[in-house]
Amino acid sequence: MDIESILINPANILPLNVFIKTKLIMKSIIISLLFFALTTSLSMAQQSFHEFKVKDIDGNEFSFASLKGKKVMVVNTASKCGLTPQYEKLESLYNQYGGDNFVIIGFPANNFMGQEPGTNDQIKDFCTSEYGVTFPMMSKISVKGDDMHPLYKWLTSKELNGFEDSSVSWNFQKYLIDEKGNLVKVLSPRTNPLDEEITNWLSSK
Repeated sequence: MDIESILINPANILPLNVFIKTKLIMKSIIISLLFFALTTSLSMAQQSFHEFKVKDIDGNEFSFASLKGKKVMVVNTASKCGLTPQYEKLESLYNQYGGDNFVIIGFPANNFMGQEPGTNDQIKDFCTSEYGVTFPMMSKISVKGDDMHPLYKWLTSKELNGFEDSSVSWNFQKYLIDEKGNLVKVLSPRTNPLDEEITNWLSSK
């Protein structure tokens, strides 16, 4: 028996029953690997907003599972930005609509011209003393670049959020999430927090 015939047909050197069992095992392994790859891909693409856990501004764990059934606005904030006065309108929006059905989640970030240089304690004091902020503020994170927080990777990637790709262009960009944890709207930093597009969304069933 020559080498070529062995390479072409391994059954020439294996008992038939062993050869058949080997082929079945290999086929089973390939199917399992394909199934695992497919389910992993689908799982990532369909990851829910409610699966995330972050740290609040006091360093305590904040689980987004607690937000199920609520509409949510996620906004990256800064204390030394021309748009910082939006804190006042965000607080007004929260006072009017916040509660069991809506919450604003603020994420301080220093990604744009160093406009959020403070510590979490300093940021908390500023928000409270200057604007009377009562909506939940989280610990400072990065919203773009190599150290982008996983939540913002989800918010900005259609592959992960299932809605659309985006890029955080400046402080106070707004992401709207529905009661089921689906991203439904991305609004520019300059969008007024009291804009009708937002209030109509909050008023709709």
